[in-house]
Amino acid sequence: MPRRPDPAVRGLLVERAARMLADREPVTLRALVEGTGASTMAVYTHFGGMPGLWSAVRQEGFTRLATRLDGVARTGDPVHDLAALGVAYAHNALDAPELYRAMFDARADLADAPAADATFERLVTAAARARDAGRLAADTDPLGLATRYWAAGHGLVSLVVQGVLPAESLPPLATDTAVALLTAAGDDPARCRESVQRAWAGG
Repeated sequence: MPRRPDPAVRGLLVERAARMLADREPVTLRALVEGTGASTMAVYTHFGGMPGLWSAVRQEGFTRLATRLDGVARTGDPVHDLAALGVAYAHNALDAPELYRAMFDARADLADAPAADATFERLVTAAARARDAGRLAADTDPLGLATRYWAAGHGLVSLVVQGVLPAESLPPLATDTAVALLTAAGDDPARCRESVQRAWAGG
């Protein structure tokens, strides 16, 4: 009788694969299950093979990001909310750096690409709210602004995750970057900085 998938084993293998990838260890079936108590067949039981495993590792990163973004409350300040999504993105990466690195390895397909895309759509929606509330110029393109905001934040977070920048440098650098982007899009500099700083302070 074939073994039934066990969520605990599945999660363990996803975490271990992400950690091995981050540590640049060769990921073979035997190396993956070594010390876990699982057999090599567990990879086929839970993922259908190694390609399915890598897909699951990427998807897990986006699943955790979505959960983190879902925890960002919507307030009456859309610029604060846009910044707060960036803060949540950064914290998600720093809490699980191995998964963060794997999320953007496009060599593995995503099992649910629309779910991953939905994490970015939250930024687009927040940017549109800021424009519609008059905080940004009326001709602001929410998709373009969200793309620039994500690209800048992703670059900073990646440098911290890779150890190039110290973690304590992230809040001030991310704040300055967000303020530069959002004021260029039309927000008042002082008001913008207050909104962004409040987001990083958890307020």
